[in-house]
Amino acid sequence: MNRSILTRLLLFAGLALATVVVLLPTFVHSLPRWWPWRQPVRLGLDLQGGTHLLYHVDIDQAVDNVVDRDMQDLENELRQAQIGATDVSRDGHTVRIKLANKDKRRDVEDLVRERIPTLVPAQNPDVEAADLTYTIDPKEERRVRDNVVDQALKIIRNRIDQFGVAEPTVVAQGSDEIVVQLPGIQDPQRAKDLIGKTAVLEFKLLAANGQGGSLEHPAPGYQALPGKGEGGRRTTYLVEKRVLMTGDMVKNATIAPASQTEGMAVEFELDARGAAKFGEVTTQNVGRNLAIVLDGVVESAPTIREPIRGGHGQITGRFDFAEAQDLANVLRNGALPAPLKLEEERSVGPSLGKDSINKGVLSFALGTGAVILFMVLYYRGGGLIADMALVLNVFFLVGALAALGATLSLPGIAGIVLTVGMAVDANVLILERIREELRLGKSVRAAVDAGYDRAWHAIRDSNLTTALSGVILFFFGTGPIAGFAVTLLLGIASSLLTGFVGTRIVYDILMARRRLTTVSV
Repeated sequence: MNRSILTRLLLFAGLALATVVVLLPTFVHSLPRWWPWRQPVRLGLDLQGGTHLLYHVDIDQAVDNVVDRDMQDLENELRQAQIGATDVSRDGHTVRIKLANKDKRRDVEDLVRERIPTLVPAQNPDVEAADLTYTIDPKEERRVRDNVVDQALKIIRNRIDQFGVAEPTVVAQGSDEIVVQLPGIQDPQRAKDLIGKTAVLEFKLLAANGQGGSLEHPAPGYQALPGKGEGGRRTTYLVEKRVLMTGDMVKNATIAPASQTEGMAVEFELDARGAAKFGEVTTQNVGRNLAIVLDGVVESAPTIREPIRGGHGQITGRFDFAEAQDLANVLRNGALPAPLKLEEERSVGPSLGKDSINKGVLSFALGTGAVILFMVLYYRGGGLIADMALVLNVFFLVGALAALGATLSLPGIAGIVLTVGMAVDANVLILERIREELRLGKSVRAAVDAGYDRAWHAIRDSNLTTALSGVILFFFGTGPIAGFAVTLLLGIASSLLTGFVGTRIVYDILMARRRLTTVSV
């Protein structure tokens, strides 16, 4: 046996051994500790069962949130600069400022230009007027609209990963939708609560005694917010509208026991900017109650007994363990840039998934069995070699799916069946070319060499065009379509390897040992 044949044979033996290593965890659950691979073949939602969720991202609200933050920053800057404003309000994407003294107009313009560059004048300024009108910079609005879905995708992925769902799918669909698939999750309510929680964390001050009006009629600058009171009962708080800090300064969040009566608590750590701001806020408001507001609900309102300068705080709200864990999760990963609206929800039960597997395997077995039988009956010895390559092709293909961590779904099974047909097509071309060369009276070696050479161009072109289609499906398709494309592309590579290279090795070995005096085709 010459070196070329031995090299190719060793290559195939190495690939077969590697495939056994990555596939064994799928079929054997108790492997020795030294086994190098433990990830089984991943099953998609349609095979394993689980939950499918489709969310709409409110991009317009994301832009409104940016304008709201700019308006709050503007109010704080005006207050620190001691520039009197009778009113700062928002109308759509427009911020209106009414000055107590129109002589301060130029100071406001300079302040906005230097400190809040995302706001630009909304109209030609009238230097004599006491009112100013600003709107969001068009470039900033375009940036927000372009990035909001990507930001939401990243945050949802982080939340789901820490939630512990095995092999979730989180992908964008269209320009403003997100698809979330959670295999193995049959009760999706907690997952929906976790995904959809906006997690806008705000720190505000409770109204001081005798200030702020009443809960039914809050005074200007105050608002009534629902919250949790003693004993876990629902109550209402009167708080200042002014936001002292937001959750974007939270660097880390963990859960910890609060007390026997208060359940679990969430401890948070602020970044350097947040620690400085928190220290300033608590220093200026010793003796007052600080409302910790999450998504418009006052979770707790502790009394500030002394300045807190370490950048650490605690949220107590009589959480159970799961609630505290989810809250810490969303605080660590940040708030969603825009609200999500659940547009579609589907649950696939495990029995339906098992039935899908059975039907998929049955269709694959029947199709493959019919092809194998046809090849043996029609091409005899040559068909038997082709069948050996076909089995090896499927073996390598499934091993590649396991090694790459790809998810096998019903469309993926369809891709495997299609791969079988393509692999047989390549072998049919080779065998027909060999048959033609033998009819011309050529020797076995010459017929085999010419058969493979003449078939290669047709095999290459047909697989190339199919591969291009698979690439397009992968980059532009989502979910099951992308899964089908992955299986198709891997199947093409495996088919070429086993159908063209693998079968040629068998012929070369037989001819090298001079056992092949004729080809049964």
